[in-house]
Amino acid sequence: MKPVSRFVLGFSSCALLVACFSQVQQPVSASTAENFAGQSVSSNAALPLVNLPDFSMLVERAGPAVVNIEASVKKPARQNASAEPSGMPPGADEMPELFKRFFGQPGMPMPQPRSGTSFGSGFIISSDGYVLTNHHVVANTDEVIVRLADRRELKAQVIGSDEMSDVALLKVEANNLPVLQIADSKKVKPGQWVVAIGSPFGFDHSVTAGVVSGLGRPSIDGSQRYVPFIQTDVAINPGNSGGPLLNTAGEVVGINSQIFSNSGGYMGVSFAIPMEVAMNAVQQLKQTGKVTRGQLGVQIGDVSRDDVKELGLPRPGGALVNNVLNGSAAEKAGILPGDVITSLNGNEIAQSSMLPPMVGALPPGVKVNVDLYRNGKLKTIVVQLTALVETAAVANPSNNRRSEAPNSNLLGLSVIAVDAKTRAQLGLVDGQGVQIARVTNAAAVQAGLSAGDVILQVGRQAVSNTAEFNTAVKAFKSGDSIRMLVRNSQSTGLVTLQMP
Repeated sequence: MKPVSRFVLGFSSCALLVACFSQVQQPVSASTAENFAGQSVSSNAALPLVNLPDFSMLVERAGPAVVNIEASVKKPARQNASAEPSGMPPGADEMPELFKRFFGQPGMPMPQPRSGTSFGSGFIISSDGYVLTNHHVVANTDEVIVRLADRRELKAQVIGSDEMSDVALLKVEANNLPVLQIADSKKVKPGQWVVAIGSPFGFDHSVTAGVVSGLGRPSIDGSQRYVPFIQTDVAINPGNSGGPLLNTAGEVVGINSQIFSNSGGYMGVSFAIPMEVAMNAVQQLKQTGKVTRGQLGVQIGDVSRDDVKELGLPRPGGALVNNVLNGSAAEKAGILPGDVITSLNGNEIAQSSMLPPMVGALPPGVKVNVDLYRNGKLKTIVVQLTALVETAAVANPSNNRRSEAPNSNLLGLSVIAVDAKTRAQLGLVDGQGVQIARVTNAAAVQAGLSAGDVILQVGRQAVSNTAEFNTAVKAFKSGDSIRMLVRNSQSTGLVTLQMP
């Protein structure tokens, strides 16, 4: 009872303070009023009253279709004094400012699972037992148990799971189950109220609410660059993963998937997968058990203010093509490193993170119109997308140092003539480019250059022999940025170095 008493006392003291203040108020004198003449001061102005929403009926309708998921992994992590809780990737507690999965951090009051077991949330999308959750909730599992709101426990089959969208489709053997309606996630707007239902820290059917903070947010997890996340300020914590994000009509607009956190707990920023992306994955998982995506075959980056003048752009924006993969759809269509893609099928690309989700949402084989700037001129190129294939790190045809390599220049690059074998491998003609024989500059190594790469251009100057390369490099002053066009066995791209 003491805490209650202190609260009442605090409230009473506050009321007394207000009452005392009101007693000492005095009329404003005429001279004082003159001092405020001409100033816009209105003591009677008040903000309009806004009634906050009551989500109780929404939760009553939607709650029965939300489930709790328990997944036992095939290879539980070896337990030791410093091990992360089950389901967390090794070393996750050492990653600052990272999008954390919802399986907790050391010290969190998580439920006590059996060894090798993780927990999450999900929701039913069809009365015959299809359930949606996150890929990372059920990844590498041999048994998944779905707990319904009526406390039934059903063993679930994983129909398919897609890491890139973080969507998993489950199936339980049951009929006449309650379902959630799917909303058009394209209609979601910042400022709209949204509600999350899930099992944070094992507390079943917990409800939190907030507003949409932003749309089309990229993930710093490179494997999920094809998802334009919905950002909210809804309180999301470990165990909410895979649960629904609902609009005020009780329809699902997203699947809660990630948080941005130092501690592993909620810090005011959470992210959900738009249902447009999720349902695209669901359809493919039902049909084939996997998800296929279209691919341009480019590696891109944002356009900086310094790039605008050099690239001949009217304003910042778009996706700067840094690399074009050899043999890709982009290379076949004629897209070049240094191009700036500004729209895809008429949809503007304001920043580079917008392009991968647009391309990934399209099936392989479809033709798209790509608007881009090249040397200050706007062009439209038709590209037929290929199927997305995750490629390994760029490999070089040769990493051997050559004894005949000349001394390195200021950039720390020793170059020689391109040998016939490399020329054939990379599809180069005689007199095209110079080959790196040795890299002695740490900055060049960090930029990705290594022996075997072929430099085609220095700045805008094509080079065909070592003399032309050295002359082109000497034209730059100390502190200048040098952008080079480089080709290897995987791609042709731009590499920028600073002249020492």
